Formats: sequence, C-alpha cells, structure tokens
Amino acid sequence: MKKAINRIITPYAKEFLRKKILLLTGPRQVGKTHFSKNLSSKFTYLNFDNLEMRQDIINKNWERLKQLVILDELHKMHKWKQWLKGIYDVEGISNPLLVTGSARLDTFKKTGDSLAGRFYLMHLCPFSVNEIDPKHPKEVMKQFLKLGQFPEPFLSGNETQSRLWRRSHLDIIIRQDLFDLEKVRELIGIENLVLHLANRVGHGISYTNLAQDLSVSPPTIKKWIEILENLYIVHVVRPYSKKLSKTILKEPKVYFHDVGQVKNQSERLENVVANHFFKRNKFIEDTTGIKCNLYYYRDKEQREVDFIIEEDNVVKTLIEVKTSDDNLSKSLLYLKEKLSDKPQALQLVFDLHKEKNINKIPITDLSKFLCTLET
Repeated sequence: MKKAINRIITPYAKEFLRKKILLLTGPRQVGKTHFSKNLSSKFTYLNFDNLEMRQDIINKNWERLKQLVILDELHKMHKWKQWLKGIYDVEGISNPLLVTGSARLDTFKKTGDSLAGRFYLMHLCPFSVNEIDPKHPKEVMKQFLKLGQFPEPFLSGNETQSRLWRRSHLDIIIRQDLFDLEKVRELIGIENLVLHLANRVGHGISYTNLAQDLSVSPPTIKKWIEILENLYIVHVVRPYSKKLSKTILKEPKVYFHDVGQVKNQSERLENVVANHFFKRNKFIEDTTGIKCNLYYYRDKEQREVDFIIEEDNVVKTLIEVKTSDDNLSKSLLYLKEKLSDKPQALQLVFDLHKEKNINKIPITDLSKFLCTLET
C-alpha cells in the first residue's frame, strides 16, 4: 500500500490560493500542516503557538517574496479576522495566504464577518479509500476498520501505535483545545459523554436519556455535542423530514471522525461510510458551492434507511449499509418509492458474494462504491 498520499483537494487549493485567502480547517492531526507545506516549494511557515513566530505574525514580519505564507493556529490571536482583513486589503494576493486551524474557522460564517468576499474555505478530512489505493479498496477498508482513517495511526500500520495515538489525540483535544477555545470547564462530564456516544454510533440518541445518565440537563447535553462537533470529534446526522422543524426535534445520530473510538465492528463500518459521505459533501460544498446535507430516515413503523444525501434541497441518493446481508432492505425500497424526488437507491454490502439488482436497486460492493465518491 502506497505511502505518498495524493489528497483530492490539492489542485483546488492551489487554484483558490491564486485568487483569495484560503482557510483550511479540519480535525487536529489530520495533516493540515503537512498538506499546506506540500502546496509550494517556497513557503514561509509561522505558528501562533510558537512564541518567536507569534511575534513575527503580530508584527507582520515575514519575507514577501515567498510563493506561499502559511499561518497556523491563527484563530488563537485576538481579532484575527480583522487582522487578516487588513493584510488582504493592503497587500492583496501578492503573497498567497493560507490559514490553518481547528473548526473554529467555520464558526464565523454563521455570524457575518469582515472577511466576507476575501476567502475560500476548504475542509481537510481523514483519508478516504480513493486517496489510498482505489485498485484495492477492500484492503484499504480493512485497514481503516483496524487502524482508523487519520494519517499517523493509519500509516503506522500498527494497532498498538494506533491505540497509543488515539489516547493522546483525544486527550489533547479535550484537555487543551476544549478549554482554550470553548472555555468549558466540565471536562469530566464531556469525557464521559464521549464514552457514551461511542457506544451509540449508528443509533438515534436521546438528549433526555444522556442527561439522566450524566446527571446534567438536556440543553447541556445538546451544548456539549455541539462543542464536540465544532472541534471535529464527532459529526451529527439528523433525521430527514420535509419539515425542518421536525428534523431538528427528532433524535440525531452521532458519528466519530476517528472511527477507532467505536468498538462495535458493524457500527465502525457504518461510521467509516458516514465519514466518506461527510467528506464528499464538504468537498462539493467547498469546490462548487452546492449545499449538501446528510440525513437518515426513521418513521413510526420503525422503517429506517442509514443515509440520505440531499443537494440544494433535492434528495439525490438513499444508502443502506450492510456487513454481509444481500437481501434487499424493505425500508430502502419503501422510501425510494415514497419520495417524489425519485432518488437513486443503493444497498452497500461489505462482504458481498455477488452484485445484483432488485427492483431497480443495486446491491453492490461497499468498498468499490466508496471509490466512486468525490473525496
């Protein structure tokens, strides 16, 4: 399996840098710094966490002849957006600027900001199948299930190293990033919530039940999950409904960006697929501007479909994930026939002996299918 990983977003990042500031966000230790440095042979790298480099950043003291200036952890600087706007308005893109950091880079989009019209936002996510080896997707998936999708544990090829990395990785996020960025002091409660969520992957979660388990209020649970989402520990998939209010009120599902947090193997498989869809949707949003949503379906009759992909408010694809069952899901067929958007429906099976098509619904190899996604 090859070690040189060609990230799918690379050519888009290079193109965006020629036009505006590029904000690159994603989970901690997903490879943002490594990726950024590989975009140019002549770059200046400054990290706000480094005291000496911090002064160079504040004083705007860097060589202006470089092809790329990388500013890491800039979001930790007070009023960093206004500071960045000032540089862009004076110097333009004569010095291409790439700003990397945590999910905090996403949040200001929701509130309006002086950087409007001056930046592109891109997400760097954990590895996907076609970035590793599209010719042997099943072997890649087996490695993902064993080691996870993050660069360091995956490339180590070692389960012990993967476990050691995982323990320190989550501890750093909760003990350092959580406190530094969110000013949250309920660390033990959030750590316990992570453990509870890891045992509920692929299942709807109840804020009320989690609140009772952790002796806090449901609004506190909701707030904590939003924080975990902002820090790229989890991503949330909400139930599909034609009425948005119903979608918000129903039980969401929670998946981990690091699938190694999930102990159950079938749930871990579903989580890997969810991560591919999350990455695919962010890629399309970042490069085309098309709004993508990921949902699941469940009704009062307990019919359930694992994933619904929606683009610009039109349902495009229905996905059911199975470990080995190649019998067509009745829920998948029901939902396909019910929806007026006439979406494509697929049943993805990890251990599939023979591909087939039933009622115009392909039952296909899961690993091969993931290679077809734009991730």
